[in-house]
Amino acid sequence: MGILDNLSPLWIENQYEVWKKDPEQLSEAWRAFFNGFELGVNQPPQEAATLGLKEALKHSGVQSLIYRYRDIGHLLACTDPLSPCQIEHPLLSLDAFGLEPSDLDKTFHTKRFMKQSATLKEILQVMRSTYCGSIGVEFMHLQNPEERQWLIDRMEPVANRGRFDAERRLRLLKKLKEAALFERELHKKFPGQTRFSLEGGDALIPLLDAAVVKAAELGVTDVVFGMPHRGRLNVLANVFGMPYENLFAEFGDNREYGVVGEGDVKYHKGYSVDLILAGERAIHLTLTSNPSHLEAIDPVVQGKCRARQDRMGEGAEARVLPLLIHGDAAFAGQGVVAETLNLSQLAGYRTGGTLHVVLNNQIGFTTSAADARSSHYATDVAKMVRAPVFHVYGDDAEAVVHIAQLALEYRDRYRKDVVVEVICYRRHGHNEGDEPYFTQPLMYEQIKLRPPLHSLYEMELLGEGFAEEELKEVGNEVVQRLAQAGGKSAEPVESAFLARWSGMKPGTEKAPVSTAVAADSLMELSEKLNLIPDGFQPHPKVTGILQKRRDAVLKGGPLDWGNVEALAFATLLAQGVPVRLSGQDVRRGTFSHRHAVLFDQRNGRSHLPLSGAVAKGTLFCVYDSMLAEFSVLGFEYGYSIEAPEALTIWEAQYGDFANGAQVIIDQFIASGEAKWERSSGLVLMLPHGYEGQGAEHSSARIERFLELAAAGNIQVVSPTTPAQLFHVLRRQMLQPFRKPLILFTPKSLLRHPDCVSKLEELSSGGFKEVIAEPSAGGEVQEVLLCSGKIYYDLLGRISKDQVQGRALVRIEQLYPLPMDLLRKELQRYPSGVRYSWVQEEPRNMGGWRFLHEPLCEILGVVPRYVGRPEAAAPASGSHRLDRVEQERIIEDALQR
Repeated sequence: MGILDNLSPLWIENQYEVWKKDPEQLSEAWRAFFNGFELGVNQPPQEAATLGLKEALKHSGVQSLIYRYRDIGHLLACTDPLSPCQIEHPLLSLDAFGLEPSDLDKTFHTKRFMKQSATLKEILQVMRSTYCGSIGVEFMHLQNPEERQWLIDRMEPVANRGRFDAERRLRLLKKLKEAALFERELHKKFPGQTRFSLEGGDALIPLLDAAVVKAAELGVTDVVFGMPHRGRLNVLANVFGMPYENLFAEFGDNREYGVVGEGDVKYHKGYSVDLILAGERAIHLTLTSNPSHLEAIDPVVQGKCRARQDRMGEGAEARVLPLLIHGDAAFAGQGVVAETLNLSQLAGYRTGGTLHVVLNNQIGFTTSAADARSSHYATDVAKMVRAPVFHVYGDDAEAVVHIAQLALEYRDRYRKDVVVEVICYRRHGHNEGDEPYFTQPLMYEQIKLRPPLHSLYEMELLGEGFAEEELKEVGNEVVQRLAQAGGKSAEPVESAFLARWSGMKPGTEKAPVSTAVAADSLMELSEKLNLIPDGFQPHPKVTGILQKRRDAVLKGGPLDWGNVEALAFATLLAQGVPVRLSGQDVRRGTFSHRHAVLFDQRNGRSHLPLSGAVAKGTLFCVYDSMLAEFSVLGFEYGYSIEAPEALTIWEAQYGDFANGAQVIIDQFIASGEAKWERSSGLVLMLPHGYEGQGAEHSSARIERFLELAAAGNIQVVSPTTPAQLFHVLRRQMLQPFRKPLILFTPKSLLRHPDCVSKLEELSSGGFKEVIAEPSAGGEVQEVLLCSGKIYYDLLGRISKDQVQGRALVRIEQLYPLPMDLLRKELQRYPSGVRYSWVQEEPRNMGGWRFLHEPLCEILGVVPRYVGRPEAAAPASGSHRLDRVEQERIIEDALQR
């Protein structure tokens, strides 16, 4: 900017007074500026200087006016169909810039305007038509001046209006009629049934139609949509082209036509289709299934897109577009929106920019905007990532389409998120059985008087010379298609999603999976894992860890947890299985056990030891995530359902951090297959174990996952040896199906001298769902069943005190509980022995309540419970008390 840009004329005048009194008080630049007014001026010098200053101030005022209209002109934009347009704002009046009506016909020299010289009237006309019409623009918060200028160059010369020929206008009218007549048909055929009508936000359909066409022109081949329930059926019918008869069958509860996702209501389901556009240009559209947790779909869509982009390789950000549709109340109110925005530019999670469409119907259920947010706009949170925001009058269909196209051009150029807010209304209540007049009588009195958008646009076209018969024919065609669909049977719909899963079997396969790896292969991989590049200087302690790992493999053991985890990853990568690991601090590992990325201590350069094991073309990624769980776990879930060929892992910093992502666990991971037939092989690594660190980081809440476990939906595993980890990770990818794996991993056991494995345990055998051991000595008197770290506490006391007659049985897989195997193992012990279940967790937590009934069935008796009493918090906050409790559990278990 120049020296006078956006400066107050009054401030400049004050500076001028200072210069007259003492020029030395000002900078050299300002002294030169004021001296220039007196150069070449004859008589009288003071009058000439004053005249020159006034003209300079006028020019400065005009420049400030241009800047301010670009900055806050949106405050005067006419974007609300339910409110009168504001025509004045004190910050945009001529007085605010030291200008007067008499200046309107004067010519001013300007910078960064489309003409170097223009009258004030011309400048005002451009500014007001560009920034204060049907479109309000927030973009001056962008910190890259090139981005600002790029938008200015595309908005101001055309007054921010699109140019539509007759063909495009007729297509726009057709999409508006499709939107409105589809809703009318549903209301007529299925009165009173909930459909979450789009009426009032009809402009969404031509917006999305134009966005798909524009995206294809820009080289996009895949668009992944995420949206809530409002308008979803309309989008399926009139953007995705889902046959009307299939949607009608949904309302008739006809579940025999094969649409994927039979287990949820119709307005939550997903869909995918290949569209062929003009010029034989193909584009694939996916609508992701979504529960009523409206914005929970946001990170899932991002994960799906990233998986596609990773598979496509270089340049894929240009080819895969995430497109998220939001409601105003949810966009402003739900924290996962901010989390997902924050992911947008991070290396492990970026997808090249998302088109966000906020359908602002000015009410959330029954809550008005004044009670729903503190920000001025519903979209203000998007400015945190310096995304441009376009606010559009929802009853100006051409403006809506124009901005959708401009937004996609911006995304294509800068690979950043962009927001289009369509300000409209909701013609009916929250659903079709709701009465909006109960809470918003004034708003709905206005809505009742508004004609539908297709009627408004039709009148506009008639006024511009279109023939009435031509416009009627557009509506007749839509009516005819709807009528024909009513007499048809639903058609089977093939889901393109299934193609990537064609090698997977539904359900679970009982056949054993070979997960062992030859010892020589493990030794070879260990050499590669522990090589340090020439000239690379890691921390000395890390160098020592790597050397010990290599030596342990060469000697056949003992192998600790970190060593075996790296070998498990390496063996899969060597077989061509991609591995993606993300979470808070996963590169080093919360407990400093992993060291998947090394850092040169002199220059900070990084090195991935596992890169030496990767087969050609196989992707290995490990990312430290931002400090969030909801969005990051949602992202990884989305990645996993799009990439069944990849081992996708989310590790919590501590197991209880999964609390922050409970919506994703409940609504997607545990139930997504039942509701939408969407399988996932996602692995959750949740550190769990009582080490006296208080209530917050002891428990990964095993009981919550067991409560969600049903119908074979997830796998819940608590491995107690490194070899068990090795085999279960390999089993996850080598078994012929995909199920989420909830993996309770240790903390103190990472370095426990007894929690180690031999190389031969990796080169033979497989994952053991139950591990039964003989008595420590003599005849078995009592069998102690347990899971997880408590095994080592029991084993240590038995060994130390030479306790006789106690056999330990570890249940390594808590779900699906291996009933037959457990029965078989327990039959090894003589009849009449006592049985106890031992756990660290309180009685109302851990595995007890889940295992109580099946153990009674197997044993024929009620096993004794040994553990902490019922509690509201998972553990004591006192380290001393925690140790006392732990000792009591061991004493009770081994009572003699």
